[in-house]
Amino acid sequence: MEWKLTDDRPIWSQLSDLVASQIAAGVYGPGERLPSVRELAAEAGVNPNTMQRAMADLESRGLAVANRTAGRCVTNDMETIKALRTGLVKEQVAWFLEKMRDLGYTGDEIRAVLEDALKEGEA
Repeated sequence: MEWKLTDDRPIWSQLSDLVASQIAAGVYGPGERLPSVRELAAEAGVNPNTMQRAMADLESRGLAVANRTAGRCVTNDMETIKALRTGLVKEQVAWFLEKMRDLGYTGDEIRAVLEDALKEGEA
């Protein structure tokens, strides 16, 4: 995974969101063991304590479950994963609509652009 980190918010929060996105995308499936804190920290190039905070955040969000013998695993709660996916999609749609409106597009014009893009994607 590419760890794109910025200075606009805490690193641990960005790390948590990046791993959550991977869970939403199915990179880590329900019940699957997540890499260890040290593995993820090395991959992301961050301090293990920072990654530990990110993983604790995933637990508090119900996306990861700590298991003494197997480390952390992705939740088996499909409703939690579905809610994550829905939330991420809504964020992306809101961002897209804001950008399109900033460009002066109306609702009908946005619909037309989306319909054209979907048709092109199906071809």
